[in-house]
Amino acid sequence: MRLFLLFFFMLFCVGSAFSADKDSLLTQLKAEISKKDAYDSAKQDRIKNLNSLHQKTSRTDYSTQYDICLKLYDEYKSYQYDSAYVYVNKLKNLSVSMNDMSRAYYSQIKLGFILLSSGMFKETFDCMRRVNPQLLTDSMKVEYYFIMYRCNSDLAKYNSDKYFSPDYLTASNSYIDSAIKLSKIGSVDRIYYSGLRHVGANDNYNGSQELSKLVKPGVPISMHLRAMISCSLGQIYINSDRKDEGISLLIQSAIADIKSSTKETVALFTLAEQLYKTGNIKDAYSFVQLAKADADFYGARQRKIQIGAILPLVAAEELNHSESEKNRILVFLLAITALASLVILFLIMIYKQLGKLKHKERIIEDKNVLLKQVNYKLIEDAHIKEEYIGQFFKIISGYILKLEKLKMSVDTKLSIKKYDDIRLIINNINIKKEREVLYHSFDHIFLKIFPNFISVFNSQFEEKDQIWPQEHEVLNTDLRIFALIRMGINDNETIAKILEYSVNTIYVYKMRIKAKSKNPEQFEHRIMDIKAVDSVE
Repeated sequence: MRLFLLFFFMLFCVGSAFSADKDSLLTQLKAEISKKDAYDSAKQDRIKNLNSLHQKTSRTDYSTQYDICLKLYDEYKSYQYDSAYVYVNKLKNLSVSMNDMSRAYYSQIKLGFILLSSGMFKETFDCMRRVNPQLLTDSMKVEYYFIMYRCNSDLAKYNSDKYFSPDYLTASNSYIDSAIKLSKIGSVDRIYYSGLRHVGANDNYNGSQELSKLVKPGVPISMHLRAMISCSLGQIYINSDRKDEGISLLIQSAIADIKSSTKETVALFTLAEQLYKTGNIKDAYSFVQLAKADADFYGARQRKIQIGAILPLVAAEELNHSESEKNRILVFLLAITALASLVILFLIMIYKQLGKLKHKERIIEDKNVLLKQVNYKLIEDAHIKEEYIGQFFKIISGYILKLEKLKMSVDTKLSIKKYDDIRLIINNINIKKEREVLYHSFDHIFLKIFPNFISVFNSQFEEKDQIWPQEHEVLNTDLRIFALIRMGINDNETIAKILEYSVNTIYVYKMRIKAKSKNPEQFEHRIMDIKAVDSVE
């Protein structure tokens, strides 16, 4: 029992220590955010000096120009996509001028990095396919393999599905293995890549052990790399249920990003997401807005999508929190005021509530009136269509009956041998043709009302079983049967009479077609769901 209490006490103390550390780091992060403009100004000064040096350099001194443009690219690559793109194109042009394919391919690698940072996966793959690794130095190859690793790894996370992601993960592991082999043993790159390799193999323990070596005090790494490693470690710890440690590392990563004026950053957005989950809505809202501003400034398309998914949720919670705070203050003030004028206050509150209620009731009444009008219009339109189609068949059917009666009359006259008067009329009567005219008219009017009938009908079948009219047809018999059903004519006998088939033939047609559909039980229901032209629009 004593051991249990001691263990519980130790866990409590450790948890409290991490919580206090997290609060202290949040305070530090907010202080660094207030200096954000100063860090950005320092970066702009470095860029200005490099631009000045670039202007002074001779146009024919390609090697020096290349080195300066490379430095300018490095300043912009995680700061602003458009400017980085400008300088990476200058690097490519200078490589061509120097006829140096190694540098040309290296410039292509640099282009791949910013394309990936901006969320353009396809363009990154297209870009990197143009690189011939055989013409690169070892250090260039390491950078090439690392970008290919990141591209495949990021795309696997973005897709996050069981069909394509495994292939991307396999490719990413292969590329990081190549980068590790070319890195010097004990170097920062070797340790970093090894840590990422372990994480890629779901070995978070060894991955965190390797990455932790690089964030210890005194390790000589860039502020930007420190930010990336801290962010990766933070996500590992969060996924391992060590949320407080993970959030602390995300804060450190965000601080490093601000100090290095990094705009293409994951840390601040991920931190905001975690704070939102832990209930710190105020800081989450502030940080996600800042992350959005950074993504907009850099031009990171993928990051904008990610932030856009969580921003409305955080904003809604922030709004609710602000409303709650306002309500609490209002209740406090009302309570104080009630001591002097309780009755008057109640009357005012009741009056305001009644006013709001009446206003809402008027809005509801207006909406109900509008809804009734819309419903009436829909019913009216449906009725017009029903009457129109019904009248169409009535007229055509009457016309056919008249033709049949006329034919009978002619037969009678033939029986009394009035050949010269009526033989020409008899020869001109063609019941089959009249029915074809009827079907043709029906087909055109039906497709005018249900323009997407054929495409929706065929969507219920595999491609090999789809039924399409021939060039000389509007609808064929198969389609016409189900067109009649969509019109509400479900009786096989009626359909048989209209199409001049036997009832058994119609039944066989229907069963054969339904059997080939993807979902025979729901087939006729899906046909009845096909919308008329007013619904489509």
